Amino acid sequence: MITIIYGYFCLVSDVPEHFFNQNLHSENQWVQNDLLQKKEISLCIKREDQIHPEVSGNKFRKLKYNLLEAKKKGFDVILTFGGAYSNHILATAVAARMMGLESVGVIRGEELKEHLKATLEANKTLGKAVENGMKLDFISRSAYREKDDAEFLKTLQKKFGNFYLIPEGGTNDLAVSGCEEILTEEDAQFDYICTCVGTGGTIAGLINASGNHQKVLGFPALKGEFLVEEVSRYVGRKSNWQLVTDYHFGGYAKYNLDLIRFINDFNKNFKIPLDPIYTGKMLYGIFDMINKDVFAKGSQILVIHSGGLQGIDGFNQRLERKQEEIRIE
Repeated sequence: MITIIYGYFCLVSDVPEHFFNQNLHSENQWVQNDLLQKKEISLCIKREDQIHPEVSGNKFRKLKYNLLEAKKKGFDVILTFGGAYSNHILATAVAARMMGLESVGVIRGEELKEHLKATLEANKTLGKAVENGMKLDFISRSAYREKDDAEFLKTLQKKFGNFYLIPEGGTNDLAVSGCEEILTEEDAQFDYICTCVGTGGTIAGLINASGNHQKVLGFPALKGEFLVEEVSRYVGRKSNWQLVTDYHFGGYAKYNLDLIRFINDFNKNFKIPLDPIYTGKMLYGIFDMINKDVFAKGSQILVIHSGGLQGIDGFNQRLERKQEEIRIE
């Protein structure tokens, strides 16, 4: 018997505990407007955001082989790190539940636990993580900076027992392997592959899977060139890639009203929602580059939609607190 789960055909027996055993291919959605037509550019969005409501896009790809490895090695608990509005935290909580595993989220900001009930009611990301069985451990920002320290990890083992560790953002060798599965044989037609960059795992997988005739462009959400070294760790000698650092809008959670208007217009025109941290900034940058003739006429561009849409509610709360005149629709 076959059913449709999250837009994909799956065997009923594969849902949900074997969801991560599947090699999912997401839809390529072509978009067109006057600018693209004028510049003679073809643009396609790979809808990785449609894989799952919470475990979407690169989160599914990064978690897939880590969760399978955890099960293979007999772990019962997944532990990872993230901020208060981390898409990775929620995705890990949901994915772990689907795999029959417990999960622990170590959250930056110990002040959040002072009024925990109010925090969980106001913060849908953390609230949904708890609903999916995740135990939250709120720690100070100074302690959070020690998250990679061996002694600090030992204190977490004493508190939570033996766990399978997934780093903040989910990037490791297994995550990169998962992200290599984003591209298909049909994607070889594209000249450019564009992706958001957080911790570097997604772009590394795309670089490894790309053809030598293709250029992979990464759009970091953070300021600084430190990601070049991080990505280089996973891609060997491949050099067909570049980080475009002009569209971070000042940093991870920074924005301006032009960005919010662009996100709303994009959704209105193409029926594709974007988030203000990653995909919104990337597409804003791509269209700006097209307008400035960075891409040659006839170029075919594939844009990876990496999900992250569940963070929109929290961002809109922030816009409301700042009494901005606009919301993400």
